[in-house]
Amino acid sequence: MRSPRVSRRAVVAAVLTTLAALTAACGGVGAADGAGSSAPVASVTAVAETDAPPASTASAVPRRLGSGESVTLAFGGDVHFEQPIRGYLDQSPASVFAPIAPWLRSADLAMVNLETAISERGTPWPGKQYSFRGPASGFEALRLGGVDVVTAANNHGMDYGADALRDTLNAAKQHGVPLVGAGLSERTAYAPYRVTINGQRIAIFGASQVMDENLRPLWSARGSTLGLANAYPADRFLQAVRQARATSDSIVVYLHWGEEMQACPTERQRDLAPRLVAAGADVIVGSHAHIQLGAGMLGKAFVSYGLGNFVFYASRPDNTKTGVLEVTITGRRIDGYRWRPARIIDGRPTPAVGAERRQLLAEWNGLRACTNLRR
Repeated sequence: MRSPRVSRRAVVAAVLTTLAALTAACGGVGAADGAGSSAPVASVTAVAETDAPPASTASAVPRRLGSGESVTLAFGGDVHFEQPIRGYLDQSPASVFAPIAPWLRSADLAMVNLETAISERGTPWPGKQYSFRGPASGFEALRLGGVDVVTAANNHGMDYGADALRDTLNAAKQHGVPLVGAGLSERTAYAPYRVTINGQRIAIFGASQVMDENLRPLWSARGSTLGLANAYPADRFLQAVRQARATSDSIVVYLHWGEEMQACPTERQRDLAPRLVAAGADVIVGSHAHIQLGAGMLGKAFVSYGLGNFVFYASRPDNTKTGVLEVTITGRRIDGYRWRPARIIDGRPTPAVGAERRQLLAEWNGLRACTNLRR
């Protein structure tokens, strides 16, 4: 969270409101990506000041706007510190996110999925094909790169066992990087990170729908036992979201979900998203598939089914496509969103430019076709 941008965001809110009114008056206009400039953003969705109930009900119910000021959130996908990223980390933590850091810092709050244990202890979990681990300097890299909060709820959060998860939690606290989706008990693992930005009370959750079947009972936080927040089955997690609704102006959920290398949302994803919206979530994003999935509006909420890799070893054309997702909200209202395309080069996301940017943006918009989302 970076308070010097408060006044600028207030101006953005006023501009968005004015544009929405002009758009309605003129019958609607298209929007283009403005990555790296002040041009109109891609996929802007103007949302009315009120929730329109079914025609058979009474008058419109006001949409809760909190303080009335907008907040811009930025999201990146999966992050670990294996090679070649470890080489940048050892050289200089600031260099890990250097190409993409300006985009993350430009938002009021930025978040990624931390898909690795941060520890020097433990041994790889028996039978797992891939196990990720990195040093505590990874949190310094995240902080210097403009990341404000991370989720550790994923299928690698406990790759090196309980002691390594304890180290991850301790390192996050020591480096001042809030972490959700994991904890020393069930209560703390399912608790949101709460922050107030521009007068807006925001609750941010992390949970995983993806765990190896044999590991789910061992990795899920239960009672006083440490572990991860589990969203499959989803009842415990939905309860946590519902409880936060009464004391939050905006609720953000970051999930680890989907199926690897599948570009359309799975049945589990399509089932969980509306249940989260009904529980009170306003922004739902996620990762895991290592490729991008579609994004758009689900009722009054925004959903991104898959952000892809972010800071990650990747070499195939599909899994090097990455970017930063920006969502601007005012309380429960989604003011707009845009995708800022990038390409992973030697493990690091690097902003795309020119024809490649236009092509990647068109491909990202096309992914919406196999979702239950609208633009």
